[in-house]
Amino acid sequence: MSSPIDPHVDPYSYLGMIRNPDGSLTRIPEFLPGTPPSYNPDPNHVPVLTKDIIINEEKTTWARLYLPKTKSNSNLTQKLPLIIYYHGGGFILGRAASLMFQKFCFQIASRIPAVIVSVEYRLAPEHRLPAAYDDGMEALHWMRTINDEWLTKYVDFSKCFLMGSSAGGNIVYHMGLRVVACVDDLLPLKIQGLIFHHPFFGGIQRTLSEVRLSNNKVLPPLVADVMWDLSLPVGVDRDHEYCNPMVGIKSEILMNVKDHGWRLLVTGCSGDPLVDRQIEFMRMLKEKGLEVIGEFCDGGFHGCELFDESKAEILCDVLKNFVLSM
Repeated sequence: MSSPIDPHVDPYSYLGMIRNPDGSLTRIPEFLPGTPPSYNPDPNHVPVLTKDIIINEEKTTWARLYLPKTKSNSNLTQKLPLIIYYHGGGFILGRAASLMFQKFCFQIASRIPAVIVSVEYRLAPEHRLPAAYDDGMEALHWMRTINDEWLTKYVDFSKCFLMGSSAGGNIVYHMGLRVVACVDDLLPLKIQGLIFHHPFFGGIQRTLSEVRLSNNKVLPPLVADVMWDLSLPVGVDRDHEYCNPMVGIKSEILMNVKDHGWRLLVTGCSGDPLVDRQIEFMRMLKEKGLEVIGEFCDGGFHGCELFDESKAEILCDVLKNFVLSM
C-alpha cells in the first residue's frame, strides 16, 4: 500500500479529510473508490453474485450480500456457512461498497465458499462510538428476520461467523461481548466463531512494536491517534474500553463465550505497529480459557491482505480451515 501523502506530515489528508481553521473537518469526496454490486460487467466471468439491501433507511445503513455463483446455479442441498463482515477504516472511513473491501469479500466468498453479508455502519466523527457497535447489532437482528432468498435458500444459519478487518475486528470483539448475552434472541442465527483480521486496538502507553514502527507509512501510531481522537466518545482517552481491550476485562462475559463453545481466530503480521496489541489480546483470551487460534506472519503491513492478492489467498486458506472445521 502506498500513498502520495506522507501521514507524518498531514495525517488528516492521509485519511481523506481536510482540517479547517475552525477545527471542523471536511471529507475529501471519493477518497476511497466505491463500486456498485458485481463490478465485473461480464456476468459470465463473475464468480460471486452481489446485491445491496437496506437495513435502516433513516440511518442510511445497509448490507452488501455475496453469493458464490457456483452455489446459486447448482442443485446441491447442502447450505453454505454465513460470514457477517465489518470493514476497516479506523471507524472514520471506508464503506461496504469500497472497491478494496469488495474484492476481499469476493475472494473469501468464492474460496471457502460462504455467503458473506458486508455491513455498512455509520462512521465517526459524525457518529462516534458506540454507533458502529449499535449498527452491527441491528444488522444481526435484521438478518434473522429478513425474508431474502439468498439467505433463506442458501445459508446454514447454524454456522454463522462474525469477521472484521482492523476497526471491523474491534467491532466484532465488542459485538461478541453483547451477542453472548442474547444468543436466544438471535435465533436462527447461531454464532460459531469470531474472526479478528488485524484488529484495531490502542492505548495510551506505546507498545514496543508501535515504537519500533513509529515511522510506518501505512498506519503509524500518529495516524491511529487521530482515528481514536475522532471516533471515541468525547472526553475519554485511549485507555477507554472501546479502544483498549486490556482495560476492564469482562471475565464473566468471556466465560460465557467459552461456555457457548465459540472459536476465535486472530490474524496479524510483524510489520503492523499494532501487532504487539493483537498478540497481547490473543494471549488474554487464551488465559481466560477460550479456544483461540493465532495466525501471525513475518513482514507485511496493517491490513496487507486487502491490497496483496497473494497474501489474501493464504488468508483465505486459513479462513476456509477455520470455518469448515466447525
